[in-house]
Amino acid sequence: MSQSVLVSGAAGQLGRAVIRHLLTTLGVPASRIIATTRKPEQLQALAAQGVQVRSADFDDAGSLVATFAGAERMLLISTDALDRPGRRLQQHKNAIAAAEQAGVSHVIYTSMPKPEGSPILLAPDHALTEAALKDSRLAGWTVLRNHWYFENLMSSLPQILGSGRWFTADQGGASADIARDDLARAAATVLAGSAGGKQVFTLSGGEALTKAQKAQIISAAVGKPIEVVQVPLEGLIQGMVGAGLPRPLAEVFASFEPNTAQGLVAGVTGDYQTITGVAPQSFADWVEKTKPALT
Repeated sequence: MSQSVLVSGAAGQLGRAVIRHLLTTLGVPASRIIATTRKPEQLQALAAQGVQVRSADFDDAGSLVATFAGAERMLLISTDALDRPGRRLQQHKNAIAAAEQAGVSHVIYTSMPKPEGSPILLAPDHALTEAALKDSRLAGWTVLRNHWYFENLMSSLPQILGSGRWFTADQGGASADIARDDLARAAATVLAGSAGGKQVFTLSGGEALTKAQKAQIISAAVGKPIEVVQVPLEGLIQGMVGAGLPRPLAEVFASFEPNTAQGLVAGVTGDYQTITGVAPQSFADWVEKTKPALT
């Protein structure tokens, strides 16, 4: 390929995986990859391979035009700025405006399934970022509505396995989760491609599972029983706060539960396979691969 592609948030886990897929799965020359991050010192290994590593401050709108200069296609990974309402959305708007001014022809954005009207407290950031893309003067854009990562379980699984109890307020709803590495491969494929236009993909796993079904799979793999316990939403929040999480952040994480209860993440799509040509890995396969870390 001759075009330059840019990955924002390149020091994060998703960003690093996207760049790995660009280099190894898709064979994109390192010299054609621009990696932006708040912490460029963390990407010296990529710089040594020939990747262009640039510092990016999404709070400084005026600096981003130069940061994005020379990129023809750009992956905008939603930021982790959750410290105050509105900051994350403004960062995304800053990036979209700068991409326009820098001459980026196509922006790919990592969103979430069905953000309009979702009870997830982060959903408005995604819905309004999607709206900003639609209102922009960009020649093209792609929205990747990413389902919940399998890997997000790793923050709570040690406690679940230790106690044998998995507390939830999702009322037994199912979710079609997917591996982060699969999402990275899909993002890299779109980024390295040439498709223009304006489109939305919803990237789910191949099956929707309840927590009870996931618990059975995990239990079989590690040899420890897990009981799924339904609790009121406020009880779940209080449990997180009791474990040391600030209440505002606990409320954000807990808001995923009613989203699942309402069936908003139960839909299985074929969009991942449409983009990559391969099937996403199953939850059972992911658990088997992750078992050493779980035990």
